[in-house]
Amino acid sequence: MEPLVERLEQAVIRLEAVSAKLQGCSPSMANGDINGLSGEAQCVNAFDHLLRGPLCEYLKDSRAIGGDVAKHAEMVQNALQLQRTFLKMVSTHQEPAQTELTDLLRPISDQIEEIQSFREKNRGSQLFNHLSAISEGIPALGWVAVSQKPGPYVKEMNDAAMFYTNRVLKDYKDSDPCHAEWVRSYLSIWTELQAYIKQHHTTGLVWSKTGPVAPSSLFMAAPAGPCPPPPPPPPPVFTDENPKSDTSAAQRSALFAQLNQGEAITKGLKHVSDEQKTHKNPVLRSQGEEHQTSPSKGRAPCSSTPTPAKKHSPVLELEGKKWRVEHQEQTHDLVIEETELRQVVYVFSCNNSTLHIKGKVNSIIVDNCKKLGLVFHNVVGILEVINSKDIHLQVLGKVPTISINKTEGCHVYLSKEALNCEIISAKSSEMNILVPQGDDDYREFPVPEQFKTVWDGSKLVTGPTEIAG
Repeated sequence: MEPLVERLEQAVIRLEAVSAKLQGCSPSMANGDINGLSGEAQCVNAFDHLLRGPLCEYLKDSRAIGGDVAKHAEMVQNALQLQRTFLKMVSTHQEPAQTELTDLLRPISDQIEEIQSFREKNRGSQLFNHLSAISEGIPALGWVAVSQKPGPYVKEMNDAAMFYTNRVLKDYKDSDPCHAEWVRSYLSIWTELQAYIKQHHTTGLVWSKTGPVAPSSLFMAAPAGPCPPPPPPPPPVFTDENPKSDTSAAQRSALFAQLNQGEAITKGLKHVSDEQKTHKNPVLRSQGEEHQTSPSKGRAPCSSTPTPAKKHSPVLELEGKKWRVEHQEQTHDLVIEETELRQVVYVFSCNNSTLHIKGKVNSIIVDNCKKLGLVFHNVVGILEVINSKDIHLQVLGKVPTISINKTEGCHVYLSKEALNCEIISAKSSEMNILVPQGDDDYREFPVPEQFKTVWDGSKLVTGPTEIAG
């Protein structure tokens, strides 16, 4: 009973506040046009709650970590502030045309692109997994352009970010709990945003129905009134029109006299012989073609070939605890010999190359590579292959886990010591595991790509489909 009484008291307080505002409003507002005082204001206030809560916690945890994570967090804050400005305009303006809406969303889009570019420019950062989690999740701010049910879109971006936040939790599980707090506060932003969308924009962005049409710029105020009328035309210049009218009348008379000549009108025309006709004289025709083609000869040729991609310098170096192997092209003698247990190997954008990693390392990441051959001895943690194509892996020692994501074509040659490793795959195709048979022979097993899901009465059960042949 007491909670019910408290809710009634809060409702009375809110009604009294609205009533006080209506007393000073125009008659049209008092008749019920109170969207600016209730619905839209409540929508913006709910978004402010997200900024004051999860965003502030995320900023505090990011500053505690410092470095690139703190810089990235400032960019995220700017993006959310831009979205608040946009939502405030939505609450007071009617929806514009599609072209104006695209211009209106451009500042948010540019900020998202800047956040993702920051990750690409700092691939050698020790906090690269943090930056990747932000870059994968920040497109969730594009929910304002989703016409139907934007909430699931935000959840999809949140799941993409969790792929990297799980790495952060694994890397700092026993060393620094601050990073776990950072993961919690960052993911809570998208969780809170989903709840906000479900409450205020369930089926898409809700624009005002009574305000002016939104301008084409996010920072442009709507005009206060109609544009002033153009100035009157200059007064006419009064001149003596009698001579002009006489002259025009004489010209018309001469024109009609010429038209009334009949067949005699052609007497003044010059006769053209066959030698002077282009269609009957090949010499004149060839001269005309030369004149038509000659200007183009003097023009500078217009090149339609695309600008070649920027060439990156190949990298093979140890940076702190990370071995960087990047932008190697057609190099088959790459070797990393002096390795330690705490080191990680990051292989990025290598094409048609072969890398041999000796000793024992903590983990190996293969990212955005094509036709890469990788031979390694022992990995303590995980071997990850992501965004790659036609990869060949050979294990000479042990590896507990192999993860394959967004990859087309991956062949894994296991050693006898690595037969108990776990192979995790997602959004990948043409994967084959080769198991040793005898001394120098292997037996190939394809990894399933097609699955079947059934309801067993209490839960969903998923398993690979059995395809004959």
